Amino acid sequence: MCTSGSSCGCATAAADSAPTTVDAASGVLATYAVSGMTCTGCANNVSKQVSSLEGVIGVEIDVASGTVAVTSAAPLAVTDVRAAVEKAGYQLVS
Repeated sequence: MCTSGSSCGCATAAADSAPTTVDAASGVLATYAVSGMTCTGCANNVSKQVSSLEGVIGVEIDVASGTVAVTSAAPLAVTDVRAAVEKAGYQLVS
């Protein structure tokens, strides 16, 4: 969660100029709800961890709705996505 002294780095994070473009035709698209993301730094941390999963092609995060859209070459195990989100310091809701 984004708080003073949190790991999101929101005090130093630079906002991306445009969200990642996700082409659902090139892979499997799954959307997950994540709690606790409140800023670009939070989104960057979650994106970095989820992007590191094997087979991930793209990650698009909407902080306002608390969603993470992941495009992958094959379906991902929810346990792997959950572990990546938790490693970033947040909770996978669904």
